[in-house]
Amino acid sequence: MFAAIQIAPVRLVLVFCPLVVLASFVLSGSASAADSWPQWRGPQGQGHAAARNLPLTWSEVENVAWKTKIPGRGWSSPVIEDGVIWLTTALETKAAETERVKRLKSNTGDQPLTVADKVSFRAVGVDLQTGRLLHDIELFNQHQPQWVHAINSYASPTPVVDNGRLYCHFGTFGTVALDTLDGKLLWRNHELRIMHENGPGSSPLLWRNLVIVHCDGSDEQYIVALDQKTGKVVWKTDRSGKLPDNIQLKKAYCTPLIATIEGRELLLSPAADWLYGYDPSTGHELWKLSYGVLGFSNVPRPVMQDDTIYLSTGFMEAQMLAVRLSGPAGAGNQRITWRYRKQVSKVPSPLLVDQQLYFVSDNGVATCLDVQDGRPLWVKRLGGKFTASPLYADGRIYFYNRSGTTFVLRPGRQYQLLATNKLATGIWASPAAVDRALYVRTEEALYRLQLSTDSSAGDR
Repeated sequence: MFAAIQIAPVRLVLVFCPLVVLASFVLSGSASAADSWPQWRGPQGQGHAAARNLPLTWSEVENVAWKTKIPGRGWSSPVIEDGVIWLTTALETKAAETERVKRLKSNTGDQPLTVADKVSFRAVGVDLQTGRLLHDIELFNQHQPQWVHAINSYASPTPVVDNGRLYCHFGTFGTVALDTLDGKLLWRNHELRIMHENGPGSSPLLWRNLVIVHCDGSDEQYIVALDQKTGKVVWKTDRSGKLPDNIQLKKAYCTPLIATIEGRELLLSPAADWLYGYDPSTGHELWKLSYGVLGFSNVPRPVMQDDTIYLSTGFMEAQMLAVRLSGPAGAGNQRITWRYRKQVSKVPSPLLVDQQLYFVSDNGVATCLDVQDGRPLWVKRLGGKFTASPLYADGRIYFYNRSGTTFVLRPGRQYQLLATNKLATGIWASPAAVDRALYVRTEEALYRLQLSTDSSAGDR
């Protein structure tokens, strides 16, 4: 049976109209230049890049324009505006193995944790052309912050850059806005407190004058919008879907998406067990749809084509769902049209190219589905562990694993591996691509990869 749907009756007809629904995406912010990459997964948040003439192969010495060491540790992806690449990072002072730390690890099921005595949360700016480190700015610091899971970091959410402002979200630790021209802090918000259990993961979304973020912890679950100019809360909406009693099954780490349907904008927001639809201007819940299965700690950002959204349910056994947002009767027709159950990603986001849906499981199995019915077209083991989301650029698909290997594929109904490339350390962050270059963040450095004829090699 498909999952049950609950609809809030107020104003739904303003979002969904009967018979025909035309869906599109809203840019986060106003940046649209060829050298702009404003948010996680690119201008539309879908993992598509307009970059051309990208390298097919690379290594530590081949097709590397520059390589810049990044201080601290963080899995946030690069964002780009006005010739500067921005990243967030965290400088951690590890806590000693005290009785408090031992008790904490025991209480969390002996999971591998990073427990810090102090963390400095920072923004780093790198020159797009030369790789020179331009900025290393402390945004704030905290003593004895919440722990994070060992495979997470204190700086995993990707910032958003727009019109000279960088918006950095670190989950419960704080959200800030930075002037990218002079590096001055514009505002700071520390009100959005939740218990992450595993550390922050949700990236912010810009919409008009708002910074929208998910706050889905084990203790509280809500979505909130901050004023871009002041950082003050504009609206805050509690999650209304019923969740299991076990607090570990309530948390989520997803990033929302804005879609335009019949000329009106809808905030699509995956959380634990439920997909929500909100009015982005007020936070009013318009509807919610149950996954029909247990779905928590979900990370992947959904993708959308026409009037259908594709999303992963997350842990335990992830499923890929196709959710249609329209129907002949109008209101109340959001429904799951198909689900796929094998080797579905829990952390990497899916990718849509033409009529195929691509994703890679956390343990390295790549899958291509027909979006019409969810039928698998091919399934191949790439190898390694995966966290970064795939990228589509220059007619190719790039999959990146945590060992530093990139698998370059040709999209299509048949599996075609074009190249396998290796860098020195692991790739946890989703890369960016603008103009003729790929920007890849590894555990230690940021790379500009481009054809050697365009390169001015250097190591900084």
